Amino acid sequence: MVRHPDPVPCTNCAAGEWDMCRNGKYTEHGIKGLHGFARQRFRVQADRLIRVDPALGRLGVLVEPASILAKAWEHIEHIGRRARFNPRRALITGAGPIGLLAALMARQRGLEVDVLDRVVEGPKPLLVRDLGGTYHTGDVAAIGAQPDIAVECTGAGQLVFEVMRLTTPGGIVCLTGVSSGGRKLQIDMGQLNTTMVLENDVVFGTVNANRRHYEAAAAALAQADRAWLGRLITRSVPMAEWQSALDRTAHDVKPVINFSP
Repeated sequence: MVRHPDPVPCTNCAAGEWDMCRNGKYTEHGIKGLHGFARQRFRVQADRLIRVDPALGRLGVLVEPASILAKAWEHIEHIGRRARFNPRRALITGAGPIGLLAALMARQRGLEVDVLDRVVEGPKPLLVRDLGGTYHTGDVAAIGAQPDIAVECTGAGQLVFEVMRLTTPGGIVCLTGVSSGGRKLQIDMGQLNTTMVLENDVVFGTVNANRRHYEAAAAALAQADRAWLGRLITRSVPMAEWQSALDRTAHDVKPVINFSP
């Protein structure tokens, strides 16, 4: 697991909910205060490890990104229980590994799925179609159907606000993408506020995961079609050429670095 609870600990970290740390003193491998795992040797506490179905093989690398979506869907469903919530349609914006795993979990829940991305060629459109979803490019409003749930995976500021305006009354928008900042947008916040209040809409952000989310992610991957999952990994780069894994192309979904000799 990437994140470790803060040493104080705060109320959430003390309860095993370190992904919801309240004081910001948590640490994360390769991100905040702890070395990552791209090294010859590392030591991990036993309670930081997650069992993965051995049949997944190298696809086990997808557990960490999938854990983020497992948490997202857990929170979506928890929020939905505030009233009678029978969602039918989900919109996923962004068809990278996070977006495609969000779409996978939506389909596993029996939802109709629309996926929006700006890439028109490469593996992404076919991956969505083979999942049973509908792939879109262009303007999000042109999709033509209001989603009950939207999972925003791009962090593109303008798109975030457009998605927030698009959902059905009582809709839920989950933000998983991080915006770069520094760009000013013209948004009618008064109208957006009015719509959210009158329609009981919810917008929330999520990142990272705790143990049960990793375990849910491992279970979701174990239930998925292995051939489809394998197509998410579009390149395997040897360790000596790790820099090339960071050079993304339109035909990439998830490059990985191979640590085997």
